[in-house]
Amino acid sequence: MGQYPDNAGMDTAWLVTNLVAGLLLPPLNLLLLAAAGFWLARRRPRLGRGLMLAAFAGLWLLATPWVGDRLLATLQTPYQPIRGDEAEAIVILGGGSKPAPEYGGDRPSQAALERLRYGAHLARQTGRPVLVSGGAPQGGRPEGQIMAEALAADFRVPATWVEDRSRNTWENAEYSARLLEQAGIRRIYLVSQAWHLPRAVPVFERAGLTVVPAGTGYAGLGPITPVDFLPSGRGLKDSDIALHEVIGLIWYRIRN
Repeated sequence: MGQYPDNAGMDTAWLVTNLVAGLLLPPLNLLLLAAAGFWLARRRPRLGRGLMLAAFAGLWLLATPWVGDRLLATLQTPYQPIRGDEAEAIVILGGGSKPAPEYGGDRPSQAALERLRYGAHLARQTGRPVLVSGGAPQGGRPEGQIMAEALAADFRVPATWVEDRSRNTWENAEYSARLLEQAGIRRIYLVSQAWHLPRAVPVFERAGLTVVPAGTGYAGLGPITPVDFLPSGRGLKDSDIALHEVIGLIWYRIRN
């Protein structure tokens, strides 16, 4: 089903893009701000202390689950029920893969499994064929192939098309649209995390497809507890994801 050979090495453009993003995102951006404050502390004490305090406060806030959830919630598309007659196919976007020696090779990441689970649910609900999309920008096996295997083995849903060349969301849309065009399909359900769809939907529409957003993994829906205001790894991860999406939205709008 895959059309393209496995990528042996890491993609340079992907690496540069993610290195630049790392400089702009927490925690590195705040650590750099704190380092700048420390360097300035002797020459300009008030400015130096102010920068270090701002870095500390920013890191504390962004590491709280409450802030992370709120940031993701402001991005995500509203939930809308799927009737089953709005589209002709289901496109599931890749969300990363990771080594899994217990399974004998790479497996979808937690985010990708969340997308696959909902995509399989939609396939059973609607009877529509499924396209999985994801390449191998870090080298190794393309994610599309890994997703197709997991979709069949774990959810008993076959992938009709496997797009395994793309390195990012923009290319997900470009290469998926080509495969679907050959089948005469123009209307799709697009499955991804709800906070990712505001960036994904416009590029799929730009590729000539009519898109019905099919979001999963909605943030900010659970009850708020005092623990949500304490810094945690989960909170920092959610804030990082949200800010990454904001940067991606800005870049895609400039690129478009």
